[in-house]
Amino acid sequence: MSIRASQYGRFRCRPARFMCRKNVCAGKEEMRFKGLDLNLLVALDALIAERNLTSAARKINLSQPAMSAAVARLRSYFRDELFGMRGRELVLTSRAEALAAPVRDALTHIELSIMARDVFDPARSNRRFRIALSDFITVVFFRNVVGRVAREAPTVSFELVAPTDEHEELLRRGELDFVILPDFFMSGAHPKAALFEERLVCVGCRTNRELLRRLTFDRYISMGHVAVKQEGARKTPVEQSLLIDLGRDRRIDILVQSFSMIPPLLVGTNRIGTMPLGLVKHFQRTMPLQIAELPHPFPAFTEAVQWPALHNSDPESLWMREILLQEATRMATAQELPVTSISQGGDPAEDFARSVSPLS
Repeated sequence: MSIRASQYGRFRCRPARFMCRKNVCAGKEEMRFKGLDLNLLVALDALIAERNLTSAARKINLSQPAMSAAVARLRSYFRDELFGMRGRELVLTSRAEALAAPVRDALTHIELSIMARDVFDPARSNRRFRIALSDFITVVFFRNVVGRVAREAPTVSFELVAPTDEHEELLRRGELDFVILPDFFMSGAHPKAALFEERLVCVGCRTNRELLRRLTFDRYISMGHVAVKQEGARKTPVEQSLLIDLGRDRRIDILVQSFSMIPPLLVGTNRIGTMPLGLVKHFQRTMPLQIAELPHPFPAFTEAVQWPALHNSDPESLWMREILLQEATRMATAQELPVTSISQGGDPAEDFARSVSPLS
C-alpha cells in the first residue's frame, strides 16, 4: 500500500518511539533517529516520486516554503545536492537515486508494520486498491469482483491500470496493491496465488470460409492475423512466444494494443486472431464470431494474482485476496456448467469451445 496524502499527515504527526521536538519550518513534530528527522524521509520520497517541488509539496500537504526548507535540510544531512533542475523538473543526483528504494521500503515497512492501524471494516472502508491487469481479465473476471465489492463494501474503490514490465518494482515500492497476469510473467520476489486456467483459441468471423475446414499450421501462419502488441511492453505475448519456440512466425496484418480490439477487426473479413477463450465467448454474444481449433494446440496457462511481500499480513489485502480467489472459483465453476448441460448440437465451434473450457 502506498502512503497517500492523508496518511503522510498521520505519519508526520505520530511521535512513536522517536525523540520529538518542534520543527519551526514545517510547524510539525519531528521524529528523530540518529540525528535524522524522519519527516524528511517522507518529503524526500515525495520529491523523488514527483520530480517537482510544487507537486511533491501538494502530495504530502506541505506549503512550498516548507518543502523548500525540507530540501535544504536534506542536503545538509546527506551532504549532497540530491536534486538539480532541468526546467521545472528535479533531476536526481546519484546519491538521491541510491536513496530512492531504501527510503520507499522504510516508509512502507513503517506504515504496514509499526504504525497503529484501525480495525478493518469493509463496509466502512474507503480504501482504493490499485491493480494492474489486462483488458481480458477486466472483462471476463474482474467486473464480477467489482460487482461483489460494490455490494459488500460500497465505499471501497479501484484504480485499474495496464500491466507494465516494471510491475515487480511497482509492487516493491508499494505503488501497486495487486498484479493479475499469467504466472510465467511473475517472479518469485513477491507472494502469489493461482486464480484460474485459460487457453488460447483461434477466432474469426462466421463468414470466414477458411475456417470451415480443418486449419493446418501452414495455413494458420499464412493467414492475415490481428495481433496484440502492448505499447512499451518488452515481454513477448503468450501466443508469439509459443510460435518463437516452434521456430515459426505468422503474417500479421494489424497490430493492436489489447485483445478487446481484435474481434471488431475480424468481422466481415478473412482475418483471424488468437485470443483467450473466455474473452472470445464474451464477444460471441454480440458479434458473429467462430472458434477454430488451433493446428498446434498451445498449452493452457494460469492467471495468477501477486501482491507486495510487505502486504502479506495486511488485513485489507487479505480481504481483497479472499474475494479474488472466491470469485475465480465461482467463475471456473460456472464455466463448467455448459459442458455438462449441453450434450447435443451440431455447431463445431461450440463443440470446440466446450472441449477447451478452462480447468477449475
